[in-house]
Order: sequence, then C-alpha cells, then structure tokens
Amino acid sequence: MSGNELRSQTIRQITDRKKMPPKLPSRLEELWATDVFTLTKMQACLPKDVFKSLKNTIQTGGKLDVSVAGVVAAAMKDWAISKGALYYAHVFYPMTNSTAEKHDGFISVQSDGSVISEFSGKLLVQGEPDGSSFPNGGIRSTFEARGYTAWDVTSPAYVMETDNGVTLCIPTVFISWTGEALDKKTPLLRSNAAMSKAATRLLKILGHSEVAPVNSSCGAEQEYFLVDAHFAHSRPDLLLTGRTLFGRPSAKGQQFDDHYFGVIPERVQVFMQDVEERLYRLGIPAKTRHNEVAPGQFEIAPYFEAANVASDHQQMIMTVLRNIAKKHGFVCLLHEKPFAGINGSGKHVNWSVGNPTQGNLLDPGDSPHDNLQFLLFCGAVIRGVHKYGSLLRAVVATASNDHRLGANEAPPAIISVYLGSQLEDVFEQIKQGNVQSSTPAGIMNLGVATLPEFTKDPGDRNRTSPFAFTGNRFEFRAVGSNQSVSGPLVAMNTILTDSLTWVADRLEAELAKGTSLSAASYTILKEVMEKHGAVVFGGNGYSEEWHRIAVEERGLLNLPTTADALPVLTEEYVEELFARTGVLSKPELESRFEVYAEQYIGVIEMEAKLVISMAKTVIYPAAFRYLSELSSTITNLKQIGLELEAEIASKVASLTKQMMDRVSKLSHALETHDFDTIQEHMQYCAKTIRPLMDEVRESADTLEGEVADDLWPLPKYQEMLFIK
Repeated sequence: MSGNELRSQTIRQITDRKKMPPKLPSRLEELWATDVFTLTKMQACLPKDVFKSLKNTIQTGGKLDVSVAGVVAAAMKDWAISKGALYYAHVFYPMTNSTAEKHDGFISVQSDGSVISEFSGKLLVQGEPDGSSFPNGGIRSTFEARGYTAWDVTSPAYVMETDNGVTLCIPTVFISWTGEALDKKTPLLRSNAAMSKAATRLLKILGHSEVAPVNSSCGAEQEYFLVDAHFAHSRPDLLLTGRTLFGRPSAKGQQFDDHYFGVIPERVQVFMQDVEERLYRLGIPAKTRHNEVAPGQFEIAPYFEAANVASDHQQMIMTVLRNIAKKHGFVCLLHEKPFAGINGSGKHVNWSVGNPTQGNLLDPGDSPHDNLQFLLFCGAVIRGVHKYGSLLRAVVATASNDHRLGANEAPPAIISVYLGSQLEDVFEQIKQGNVQSSTPAGIMNLGVATLPEFTKDPGDRNRTSPFAFTGNRFEFRAVGSNQSVSGPLVAMNTILTDSLTWVADRLEAELAKGTSLSAASYTILKEVMEKHGAVVFGGNGYSEEWHRIAVEERGLLNLPTTADALPVLTEEYVEELFARTGVLSKPELESRFEVYAEQYIGVIEMEAKLVISMAKTVIYPAAFRYLSELSSTITNLKQIGLELEAEIASKVASLTKQMMDRVSKLSHALETHDFDTIQEHMQYCAKTIRPLMDEVRESADTLEGEVADDLWPLPKYQEMLFIK
C-alpha cells in the first residue's frame, strides 16, 4: 500500500469515526471534589481531636502528630473502598517532570488463610520505593537502593479512576535513605516555609501583630496540541519524542489568526467537557478553555491555589489530558514544539504570595505609590529577579523548551521584569527620590450608548516579557508546557526569601538609627532601583535592539540554550542561595544539575538516532521509489519519441544524496564520546548534534515538497493540524 493510500485510509477512519456523544453535564456542586478526601469528609469520619490536629497541620503548617495516622488511615481506607478502590499508591514526583506511583493492595492475609482489607498508619505515613532506579544525580549508587516516600498531609488524598479500576492516591515526598530530596515536592515545601518565615518577619516590622503563615500561590495556564491517534501512530517521531522531527509546514498555518479563540471544534469540545468533569471530581478548579494561536492547539487554565496543591494538580491535569485524549481517539502532545513553523506550547505560571490576615501581598491597591507593603514586596521581587535571573532561566531549561524560548512566540531567554506603565512610573519616581503619585485607572468609553463604560487597567500587558506583573501577581511565561511547575516555584520562592530577608535587615538597620518607617522604606526601595532597576523593561522583548541593550548596556545574561543555562546551578552564588535559605543542600543541587544535564544529552541523542533511522528507512525509500518511477517514465516516453524534462528527477536525486550525506555526518558525530566534562558534552549536543539534525531535516522537508504525494509515507502537517 502506498504512502498516500495509507494516509487516505487514515483520513477515512477519522472522518467516518462514530461521534462520541457529549455527556449530559452534571451540576458542578454535585461533581466537585467527589473523588477527594477533603477536610469536610475527614470531619465527618474522624474523632474531633484527631480532626483538629490534622486541620491544624494542614492550615497552619504545624507539626504532624504521627500518633493520629492510624485513625486517619482507617478512615481513608474505608472512604476509598466505598469509591471502589482495591489498591493505594504513594504518589511522588521524581526529577523526571513525571508522576510516579507504586500500587499496593489493601489485602492482608490472616493466619487461617482468609484475607481482610487493612491499611495502617505506618503504611500511610511511609513507603519504600527503589531509591536508585530514579534519577538521583549521584546521590545514591546503583547498589544503594533504599528510598522513602513520606505522606504530605497538606495535599489531599484522592481516588484516581480509570477504565481499569480505582486507586487511592496519597501525595508524598520522595527522599533517599540518607535524607536528600530526590523529588520536586520536598524543595517546594521547604521554599514555602522559608519564604513564609522571611515574609512574616517583614510584615511584623511593618507593624502587623497578627500574621498568618504566608504561602505562595500558583495558577498555571496549560497549552497542548491534539492530534488524531491514527496520525500519531503513523509517526515514529511523535510517538517516541512528542514532536515531529520531519515535516514541511502547511501552506496554511496560523498566519490568518483564525484559530485563536475561535469556535472550539465539536469533537474537541466533547473531549474538553470530559476532561473538566474528571478534574472537578478531583477538586481541580479548571476555569478557562479555548483555542490557542496555532491550529490544533488548545489551553486549559485553573484558578489560583496554594503552590504545593497547585503543583500536584498540574501533574494530575497532564495525566488526565493524556488519558482522556485516548478515550476520544486523540494523542495529547505536551511537547513545547511539536510542529515547526507554528507556535509551540508553554505553561505560564501565575505566581503570588499572601495569607489570610494580610491578603495578597502583591496587590498594589488603588494608590500603589504610598502602599509601602506592596512596594517592598514588589521591590524584593525586582531585586531577586535581577540577582538571580540566570537561575530562573536555568529552571526552565530543557531540550524541548529550547525550541520555543527566544522565538517570536515566547519570551526571550534574557530574563527581565515587566511592571506596566503605572508601576514602572512609580518605581522610576522612587529612583529619582520624589514619589508623588501613581497613574489612576482610566474609564473606557466605547462611543456607543448601548455599550457599558468600564474601568480599564492602569497598565497594558506585555506578551514578550518572561516575567510580567499582571495586576496582582507575576506571570512567569518562560515555563515549558511539559514541565513540572515545582522547579520554577521553588526558584521564585527562594529568590523572594533572599530579598525579603535583605529588605528586613536593611529596614531594621534604618529604624535603629531613628529613621521613620516610611523614609526607611523609600530609601531601601531607591537602593533597589539604583542597583537592580536594569532588569525592569517595558518594551518589545523580541527586538534585536533589546537584546543588544540588555547584554551590552544593562549587563543581563543571554543564555540561549540549556547547555548555556544549566551550569548556573553549579555556580557558587546559587549554591549559597539555596544553602542559606535551607531549600537545597549542595549535594541536592549538584544532583539536579547532573540529572537535568543527562536528560538534555539523552533527549538530543535519542532524537538524533531517530532522525537517522527515519531518514534511512522511511524517507529515503519513498524518494528512491519516486526516482525509479520518474526514470521509468522518462525512458518509456523516449521510446515513443516524446521528451520529458529530467529536471525534477535530477533535483530529487540531488536532494536525496544531500540528505543521506548529512545523515552520514550526523552518524559520525554521534560516535564521539570523549568529553572531559558533562558541560562539554552538552555544548557538543547544542552546537554540533542539533545543527546536524536540522540539516537532515532541511533536506527531507524539501523532498516532501517534491516527491509525489501518493508515495510520501508520513502524515503531513496539513492533515494532522486541520483534520479533527
């Protein structure tokens, strides 16, 4: 069967596919958190003193009373079994950006051979997966296998239902036998605790006597692509790497801007409704859904939640998207750049800090120029991003995100802060030492009597900024769609902790001199802007002029690739930051560098091997068959006295040879293994392997435009992106 016949058959299977009818929507109140062991459910089934102890730990960060674990475990087991669960799993998040779980049955065999359902407090509190089989960056040797999971009571247990059954899932941390963090959650919990301590100290200096624990919050906008499974299963690159290693851009892409916020395709909307129902049952507040910029691209965004819970929920969202997509005949692509020539996918992390007593500490109010509390917290963020911008770049550095950062679709690799015109003016006044006012919000009059007047924001938004203030929070736009949000949250919490500590130290020193709180605050803020104001930028982050100014005049770092960015984690000032705040020890930080560097190298080398394989076994045979047909046709026509230009055949032959020559160069390049350091190996992947891969792709994609359609073996962009 020819390539075109295979693709035509696939298209018929898709277009003739029996539509999956939408479910009749249930009332949100009936769905909400039905699969979560919430505080309300705990209160109904736990003794009053046990519930009070547990609630105190969850809401105030108090120490967990392990003695209550047995009672909680029994109640949790009974609830899970009532939901159909036969197994439980300690769910944890290793350094792979994925979710890990080991399922254990509630079964306990008795002496008489009978069985009972059992789940003890010890099993709830502690588990023991293999600590050497997950990436650990040298913390544990292969033969040193012991690792522990420990119950995180601050993130609720839930049941995950699939077609194959129901499992009780218990969020946990994952640590080594020697106590080092091997996961994403432990550093996040530490960073929240450190930030809360620093923020509480500053709030008390500002005169607050009642200060509840401060927590960071997160709302992450998840972008993704949907491709029909028939197409995806015909593409080895999509199946193994999550992106197309070959593919000529479709004549129509996103140039007409007609997909963004367009009408959601019917089949996709049925999928989205199914996803949302599952998320609501899991207590995940999905709020927004829409078509994204690129064809075949979509977005889901939840409400803000406490950072730790939001991080867990983000992992669950990715799991649910992938699982529900299968039910609907799709493959959900979370890769940052599945298709060349159109926008890739990010995961914008909206981040703020606050507590129940003082509210959102990044809310400027109506007159930000005299809101000292807001200005000090915002100033601390500015200082932190300037001092540790390279760290923020490092925590979003992956092989897949490199395809996206710096393109005119995503923030540049240079980390800057956008404040908006109102706040930029206020901080400029502070720098000049004469704070007078802040630009008021305006009124939007649309000039039509039947349309309402409304208040417009005092500042615009800037889509080119990697770290933008958007009203009462910062939006870190450089995070990749396939990443855990924990790493970015850890970095933001930690740099804020460092800056809040510095602000508090400076305030106390000024107040000890007899300076008023107001004067001391503006003095410190003036110092922040003089030393760190270079990071504030409100213009076009895509422009070549900004790249020049940022590096040459403002001294900001441009780290275009993961090979450039990841070594920041080994810098002494970064190690000191994490050690000083108690978030990561030096061995833990070094392990993360090792793990992420190995992942980067592994991804590029795996993709390179697949490029070679597909070029040799899929694309070359198609081009060769086309050449054979052309040669035969030319010969036959000559025999009957007709001449046919051989230009096309010559071009295809030349391109085929060029592709195979480039495949040979790539193959030889992959044979190099003599590197003195892992940094050198990463640079080799970035500067040698990846460009050679691009050269092979250039030849193959040009061939796709020349080879007869009925012989081309791979589903094309126009089919994958537009047929749903």
